[in-house]
Amino acid sequence: MLLEAWKLNMRAWQIGVLCFGLVSAAYASLGDDVRTVQSDQAHMKASLKTTERAGYVVHELQSQSGVRVREYVSPAGRVFAVAWQGPFMPDLRNLLGTYFEQFSQAAKSKQTRGGPLIIHEPGLVVESGGHMRSFFGRAYVPQMVPENVRAESIR
Repeated sequence: MLLEAWKLNMRAWQIGVLCFGLVSAAYASLGDDVRTVQSDQAHMKASLKTTERAGYVVHELQSQSGVRVREYVSPAGRVFAVAWQGPFMPDLRNLLGTYFEQFSQAAKSKQTRGGPLIIHEPGLVVESGGHMRSFFGRAYVPQMVPENVRAESIR
């Protein structure tokens, strides 16, 4: 009974963080231009590692607090996906940008308990999970993902 109550409280806390973006940090938003990566690095006081892949570039930001954000950029210079992991949830309002409202409405309608939050909406996919001090997730816009990139590679 105590474990079940803990799971319910933890899930409510996770959804609260997801929906209201309580941890303050700024990231490039889905659909934004690649030029925002530099300002994100400065804001997060993070190290930046850039990796070129076949058909896209990954900009990985690592903050001093241990939060890692990967921004996936298409050849057109647009962020088509983001992924995160670390001891804190990133601010999804900033991370998802104009897609946050769609995400927020979908998250409110989900009736999950204790498991990951999975949203597959037209034009937006968000998958997030974890527990205190170990959060992870990813979000992408299917229509923006380059043809040669598989969704499974976004992590």
